[in-house]
Amino acid sequence: MALSACLAWPAQAADLRIFAAASLQGPLDLITKEWSQDVAVSYGGSGTLARQISLGAPADAVILANAQWSDWLVDQGHVAGPARPFLSNQLVLVGPNGAAPLPDPDADTLMARLGSGRMAMGQHMSVPAGIYAQAWLEHINVWTVLRPHLAETENVRAALALVARGEVSLGIVYASDAAASDGVDVVYTIPSDTHPPIQYPALAITSAGAAFLDHLATRTDLFVAAGFKALP
Repeated sequence: MALSACLAWPAQAADLRIFAAASLQGPLDLITKEWSQDVAVSYGGSGTLARQISLGAPADAVILANAQWSDWLVDQGHVAGPARPFLSNQLVLVGPNGAAPLPDPDADTLMARLGSGRMAMGQHMSVPAGIYAQAWLEHINVWTVLRPHLAETENVRAALALVARGEVSLGIVYASDAAASDGVDVVYTIPSDTHPPIQYPALAITSAGAAFLDHLATRTDLFVAAGFKALP
């Protein structure tokens, strides 16, 4: 049985407590339903989850969307390493349903599409999708121009929701997020060599968490079906 929470630090009593990056929600929920014990999964931005674990939030395992945060937990002595990177993803630029493609985004075309609106993305200081998005925007030399026109969110699913509801005309999310939503269309696939490699490292905190991660590694097919990429 799986229990999901939008905030870290699960309030529910459960046999297993997992903290996970928000972008993992769909396939991870399916996997927790296979588990023989009750599982409470808390989804959120990787920076938020890492900080809560550092403050003593109870968890058996944590799966983040950026190696910097998993390395920080290990380096600070909050979690024993090593981390297990087992998934990757693709960064995409999305618009609401029916949005026209943007084949070669630059400052002029992006600003023309935004008009007086904003572009949604994860917080660039803490949310991995936002960190990757900033790197891409810097790579194409538009970060300085676009920064005042950003709507930065606490996790990537929140950025996706802003686009799907038509509250913004563009957003930077993962391909798996775009695939999970009926409310957005991909207008540009961001080349993977324009930002740091996207990795999802997993860290076991207890023996129960380690057992769950062992099982998780055998079910990467569910993540691939949801738009992720499996790492060797």
